[in-house]
Amino acid sequence: MYVLSYTITDAIIGLAVEVAELAGIVTLKKETAANSQLRRENQIQSIHASLALENNSLSLEQVRDVINDKSVQDDSDERREVRNAFEAYNLLPTLDPFSIEDMLSAHGTLMAGLTEEAGRFRSDRIENLAEERPAHTAPPAVIVPKLTHDLVSWVSSSEVHLLIKSCIFHYEFEFIHPFTSGNGRMARMWRTLLLSRWKPIFATLPVETLIRERQKEYHDALATYEHAVDSTIFIEFMLRAIRDALTALLQTEPARVQVAEQIERLLTVLGKEALSSREMMARLKLKHRPTFRDNYLLPAISLGLVEMTIPDKPNSNRQQYRAVNNSA
Repeated sequence: MYVLSYTITDAIIGLAVEVAELAGIVTLKKETAANSQLRRENQIQSIHASLALENNSLSLEQVRDVINDKSVQDDSDERREVRNAFEAYNLLPTLDPFSIEDMLSAHGTLMAGLTEEAGRFRSDRIENLAEERPAHTAPPAVIVPKLTHDLVSWVSSSEVHLLIKSCIFHYEFEFIHPFTSGNGRMARMWRTLLLSRWKPIFATLPVETLIRERQKEYHDALATYEHAVDSTIFIEFMLRAIRDALTALLQTEPARVQVAEQIERLLTVLGKEALSSREMMARLKLKHRPTFRDNYLLPAISLGLVEMTIPDKPNSNRQQYRAVNNSA
């Protein structure tokens, strides 16, 4: 059976209580769960941050464009990483977090076209050392399937709260390094999957954005497995990141929900038509152009929900706009 080392410290207990309280508040407010645009934007932020941790150089705006199939001029590995991650994250509701078969399938989606062993446990050495932060000597490939099965079995059967188990899983998964590459992004995605089984809001909570901002601390917390495989420090780090992500969501959500409502109104008046700014403002009964531009049109364009009919001439007096789903 898989042997784990961790200590449930007072700090961990206190952080877990804070996270549970904040998650309860967010769940009751239901803003994020109720709005597809907010869920999508949070997901894009998570994907961008998780890939940036693996040295993907695309900006948030470029990641958003790839996902929205806009201005994609090449089929580079970085863009493939984005498309793969988006497809994999969309599979989360269908995945069983305690199924090895689902884990391998998810890795196959996440790493398709990026490694020859996509969807399979590593057969030899780790091939992408540039991705591993920190680099470490992983267990021999021959015992990887058993270690991974035992870890998943522990997560499935242990009475430790799923919030804490998800952090332990993340740490131990990184230590095992079950795959030739993609271990970091898989660990973060599977932690998200586990948390979403406790509270659905975690499916799109952009915790990765905070992890990226605290990248050195994140890697230092993982680096403890080079000396003694004990996840205590990492659990504390992750719980702080989750707590702070929830806090940030509560602080910004009212404004974002207001923007989302305005975008919904804009999409409603557009329907299946292509309209000019003047026509949209008239239908929205708005007279102040800067308000329309900053609170309605630009956010909708930024989210990839509305596009110009003459994109190469944005200031054309014949410019119109249409909902992306209704474009030819």
